[in-house]
Amino acid sequence: MNDTMTMLRRNITHAKRYPSMTFSLIIMPIVLLLVFNFVFGGALEQATGGDYIDYLTPGMLLLLPAYMTVSVAVSIATDTSKGIVNRFRVMAISQSSMLNGHVFGAMLQAVAGIVGMLAVAFLVGFRPNATVIEWVAAFGLLLGVVFAFLWLAVALGLLSPTPEAASNAPFPIVLLPFLGSGLVATETMPVGMRQFAEYQPFTPITETLRGLLMGTEIGINGWVSLGWCVLIAGGGYLWSRSIFTKQN
Repeated sequence: MNDTMTMLRRNITHAKRYPSMTFSLIIMPIVLLLVFNFVFGGALEQATGGDYIDYLTPGMLLLLPAYMTVSVAVSIATDTSKGIVNRFRVMAISQSSMLNGHVFGAMLQAVAGIVGMLAVAFLVGFRPNATVIEWVAAFGLLLGVVFAFLWLAVALGLLSPTPEAASNAPFPIVLLPFLGSGLVATETMPVGMRQFAEYQPFTPITETLRGLLMGTEIGINGWVSLGWCVLIAGGGYLWSRSIFTKQN
């Protein structure tokens, strides 16, 4: 735990020295929220049956974990390509603490992004009817999704030979929130696209967030979302540890 906290402070220091990365991670999802709301909102309100910002915001919140995967993958690849990892390996520290520091540092950035996006969404008309318990559950689910995909990003960063390659590796993950129910209902999609959207992880997570914040039906989506989080987090963690150990 002490070694992880040391590595967390290292990543926070890096974030302070290079604020442009954190700024872009927070601003880009907010810009996309505004673009989709003001450019497509008028046309899509009829399809969603209400204020489009209320439908859109839960899905747009999931852009944050998707975009965070790029940042973490690049950071991990930068460390491995510059040789700092080899220095850590010969030190009397927990070898996994470097990976933990990247994950927890990125989670702090994600919290700032979530708060920022919600603040902007409220300013443009987002009006959830969630109770305090539902808000806590929604934040908990968002953090669980962030944690899960960050460990997957760690594995992708370890596999990438250069930071440039690492920036491209998570691209399919970045696309997934757009190919689910975050923007429009899956019922409006062609058959093939609808089947893909319904069975990819971001759709049940989006519907669970939407249900918690807006009071829509959740059904089994809550359990499916938790299952996806456990599967992705566990798989990403074990995969990352395996790659990191083999690289030793």
